[in-house]
Amino acid sequence: MQVTALEWGITVVVILGLFVFDFFAHVRTPHEPTFRESGFWSAVYIGIALLFGGFVAWRWGSTFAGEYYAGFITEKALSVDNLFVFLIIMSTFAVPRMYQQKALLIGIVIALVMRGAFIAVGAAAISAFSWVFYLFGFFLIYTAAKLITESGHEAEHEEKRDSRIVALAKRLLPTTDSYDGDRLITRVDGRRALTPLLLALLAIGFADLLFALDSIPAIYGLTSEPYLVFTANAFALMGLRQLFFLIGGLLDRLVYLSYGLSAILAFIGVKLVLHALHENTLPFINGGEHVSVPEISTGVSLGVILGILVLATVASLLRTRSEQAKR
Repeated sequence: MQVTALEWGITVVVILGLFVFDFFAHVRTPHEPTFRESGFWSAVYIGIALLFGGFVAWRWGSTFAGEYYAGFITEKALSVDNLFVFLIIMSTFAVPRMYQQKALLIGIVIALVMRGAFIAVGAAAISAFSWVFYLFGFFLIYTAAKLITESGHEAEHEEKRDSRIVALAKRLLPTTDSYDGDRLITRVDGRRALTPLLLALLAIGFADLLFALDSIPAIYGLTSEPYLVFTANAFALMGLRQLFFLIGGLLDRLVYLSYGLSAILAFIGVKLVLHALHENTLPFINGGEHVSVPEISTGVSLGVILGILVLATVASLLRTRSEQAKR
């Protein structure tokens, strides 16, 4: 897949332009978005992401389009799981609903910048060392196992991690416990101080950094093209703010989502290990020769990921409906 510098530049400018549009059209004036507004713009951004997949198919072929769609769906699913933590952060800092959009959008932009750096590092490592696939694969399998053991308590663990960095910020920097509209920095007794909104943004950014440790290896298990990794991440994050307000009240019903995501991560982890064996150059494995193992195609990956998500969602809704009927 050959992507020119011009195509990279246009893509980055368009994505940044969409974030700038989002800020001035929806976030600059503080308000609590309605269900209709959130639903409409969620559909718009998902539609843009799907259309971009069509562009990839036209420009580089259906194989790369399939890799993009598989990556986008995986990143979107992982992003939904992130919303649990965002809800707790907003609740912990008692962020007024009308100001939550600003913290979310800025936090998402910071997350995209950090993921861009991770993607560049990952691409360089993979290009230089094929055995990196082993590390990514075993890390995802470990993460999947950890996700199962912590199922139902993931948000609590993330909240503890976030509280540490916020506590550090409070120790090192002047802060205030009072909000000043949607300002990130205010003045208290003539001195500048960080508002709780900025601390919430800091917690969201730190949480996103931790989430990237799982999501970047996961998508590299579906495509080795940095351009597809970046765009799938960008479009998955783009509608996350609207999704937060759209399904915030439904998150507690997705009781099996963690199990579904765990299965997806484990599947991609196995796929990465198989690919690493196929490309093996480590001297202590098969004498440094490639190992003849079956590799999982993009079509199969896409089908498995969609199947797991549908199964987890349906099972979750059936269980919550059953529990509500018993009350």
